[in-house]
Amino acid sequence: MTDVEKLSQVLWRERDLLELLLYRLEVEQLVMASGRTTWLMRAAREVEQTLETLRETEVLRAVAADEAASLVGLPPNPSLSALAEACEEPWHTILLDHREAFHAVTGRISAMADANRELISAGYRSARETLLALSDDKQGYAHDGSVVGGPAGPRLVDRSL
Repeated sequence: MTDVEKLSQVLWRERDLLELLLYRLEVEQLVMASGRTTWLMRAAREVEQTLETLRETEVLRAVAADEAASLVGLPPNPSLSALAEACEEPWHTILLDHREAFHAVTGRISAMADANRELISAGYRSARETLLALSDDKQGYAHDGSVVGGPAGPRLVDRSL
């Protein structure tokens, strides 16, 4: 097995992990959007586990890329584009395909992660406002985001729930 073939195998593994990360982020989003948070901690833990495995795979990819780079006369830590340009067919096309796939899936992951952060922030704000509405001594926020006190108004709370 050549060094470029080893690199390609690591890249396939990394692509699979990125797809798995995207799936797990989507599951996390669906759990948050449903408002039923029973599985939220598990979904978040699975995202973290996938990220940890990705970090380990990135180390393997860096080693494999350095080995492939030395084979084609490039300095260590080459970009995937530089490696593809230095390789002959079929590796040239295979490495460029990997690069395009990484670009596409990381864009989707970034969008999903941004949407999840927004859902988490909205949920946090909603919970905080609800708690403030039930409190007797808090009335709102100052310009710096800190909670300010004020006179307590009448509150109607149905305690039978």
